[in-house]
Amino acid sequence: MATRIEFSKHGGPEVLQAVEFTPRDPAEHEIQVENKAIGINYIDTYVRSGLYPPPSLPSGLGTEAAGIVSKVGHGVTHIKVGDRVVYAQSALGAYSTVHNVLADKAAVLPDAISFEQAAASFLKGLTVWYL
Repeated sequence: MATRIEFSKHGGPEVLQAVEFTPRDPAEHEIQVENKAIGINYIDTYVRSGLYPPPSLPSGLGTEAAGIVSKVGHGVTHIKVGDRVVYAQSALGAYSTVHNVLADKAAVLPDAISFEQAAASFLKGLTVWYL
């Protein structure tokens, strides 16, 4: 079992709930990550409030985190089980102990960078690059 933060209606922080779930196996081009640190962004409040509504409810929150790969889809060749990774711009649901993400949204994390540093800075770095 794993745990994720989700919401079933839009609102403030009071709509968030911790929910246990059984993670599905990753699809062909996905990896499954045991999150060790998550990135929190102001845009998450927009999703939660309904300003940027998710595709459906209930919904998870968060699109970036860092952790250890626990499973890989059969089409993934550049990331392996046990790799330390950071990811961003994933499907909603990074506020979770386990999250499946497209492998092309992840990068192998050097040992010199902590999970916390990576989760807190990866999407911000991409934002700077795009600007």
